[in-house]
This record gives sequence, C-alpha cells and structure tokens, in this order.
Amino acid sequence: MNAIFLDGYSLDRNDLDFAPIRAQVDSLDIYPQTQRAELSQRIAPYDVILVNKVKLDRASLENSKSKLICIAATGTDNIDLSACRDFDITVTNCQGYGTDSVAQHALGLMLNLSNQMFEYHQAVVNGRWHESTQFCLLDYPIRELADKTLGIVGYGTLGQRVAELGKAFGMNILVSARPGSTPGNGRVAFDELLQQVDFLSLHCPLTDATYHLIGERELSLMKPTACLINTARGALIDEAALANALEERRIGGAGLDVIDGEPPGANCPFFQQSLPNLIITPHSGWGALEARQRIIQQISENIEKWAQGKPCRVVS
Repeated sequence: MNAIFLDGYSLDRNDLDFAPIRAQVDSLDIYPQTQRAELSQRIAPYDVILVNKVKLDRASLENSKSKLICIAATGTDNIDLSACRDFDITVTNCQGYGTDSVAQHALGLMLNLSNQMFEYHQAVVNGRWHESTQFCLLDYPIRELADKTLGIVGYGTLGQRVAELGKAFGMNILVSARPGSTPGNGRVAFDELLQQVDFLSLHCPLTDATYHLIGERELSLMKPTACLINTARGALIDEAALANALEERRIGGAGLDVIDGEPPGANCPFFQQSLPNLIITPHSGWGALEARQRIIQQISENIEKWAQGKPCRVVS
C-alpha cells in the first residue's frame, strides 16, 4: 500500500515525525504542494491520498485507484464527497487535535489586546523607552482580564476549553444560546450576551445560519470597550462592518486568526486603513508543534483502522 501527501508544506516545516504513518504503508511520498494541472497524474498510482487543502473533485478522482483519502484537518469542503461515494473511496479527517493550541491562541489575542503588547513593543523598538524620563511607559491603556465577562459562541470542545482558560484568569463566563433559539440550560440569549460581554469569542461552525453572524446590528449592541475574538471561520463576521466599527472606535478592538478568503485579497477591508485596535494572525492558531504531530498520529490511526476493516473518523 503506497501513499502520497499532496501538500505536506501546509502541515510540516521539517519538524514533524512521520514515522507513525510510514509504519502503516509500504511507501510515503510527500510533495510540498500540488498544482491543479499536476493533480490527476500525480495521484493516479497511489492507494492512499493524504491532503490538507488541495481540492479533490470528481474530475481529479475518476481515474485514481485510491480507496482512502485522509484529510490532515477537520474541514471537508475541499473534497467532493459525493464523487468519493460514487467511486467507493473512504474519506477520513482529523478531530480535536488543535483544541489546546487554538484555545491558547484565543487567550493570547485577548491578552495582547488587553496589555497593548504590540504597541509597547513598538514603542521600545522606536527608542521611546530609552528617551523616557520615567522608569516605565504607560502610554497605552492596560486592562486586567480578571472580573471581565467573556462570552462564548459555540460551546463545543474548543469553546469549553476557552471558557476554562478564561476562568483561570478570573473571568466571568457567559455561553450564548444558538442565535434565534430560546435560551435555557445556562445559555444566554445571543443579543443579551452581546450587550454584556467585555470579550466575545467565536467557536461555532460556519453554516448558512452563522454566515455574517456578527454584522452591523450585532456590533452596535456591544459595549464600546468590548473586544471581538475569532479563531473559527472568517465569514462568521461581516468584515466591512467590523472594519468600520474599529475605525470609528464603536468597539474596543478585535483579534482575528481567520479571514473570509485566505490568504486575504488586496480588497480585504482590514488592510485598507490603519486599525491599531486590530490584531490579525495568519490562521496560525492551530499550528502548535504538538497539535500538528497529533494530526500525524490520527492519520496513522485512520490508515490502520481502515486497513483492518474498522475505519474511524469517517466523513464519507
């Protein structure tokens, strides 16, 4: 059984141990990336396809002999699952590997916004501390997380982990009911939560119902000091509305690890103006070494179980 990884560079920076996967196959060929024009010919001789973000559609799969696709992520939108069913190809994914990494990143964004770390770092780099007549700089307001209210939208494994970390900082936790649903069982109505939070952290999936979940109306309900954190999916937020709210200081700030369209295009509203109350990281929250190594381990397990006729983490 031979395997190919179509876009290994999206996962590995020569710091991962692929031994668990190699133990399950006779050979493993890893390509840094694969272009559309190369795809059909490249995958043709392989039994198992490992893929992160390369799109595998019906046309690319119809002449393949592959019977197993292992996605090195949770999302499946780059795979034509209908075609896989027609061609009798099992598709598996990876799950829960990045909980600690993403939760840590979400808290990191909150801490950076609260402590103005980037602004203070730049002040030091620009020599302002050297020139100060005092022992410290206090030019940018600093807020403690303790006693602030953290609102969680999407209370699965990841949302629960962020809530645990927030509690460790002494934050008060509110969990949103699903927007449009009746609150209960400890959940707060979405609009009510928006009005109370000091930090709003998004951890829900992107669906038709959650597309632009945060727009002009929702931002208008938030406190002018509140900060929005998004480590889930970019399209949960109306980016033009958020950019305007940040520019006009109608909310306190935002920390984003995801953008609607990645990498972002030239027309992304966040890059059309200077927004000092905005922190953007390049969808790197999931990327801790430990989290990426868990992906390798789960792919190994997915191959092993499939070969035994007991497939796990099957999405199609």
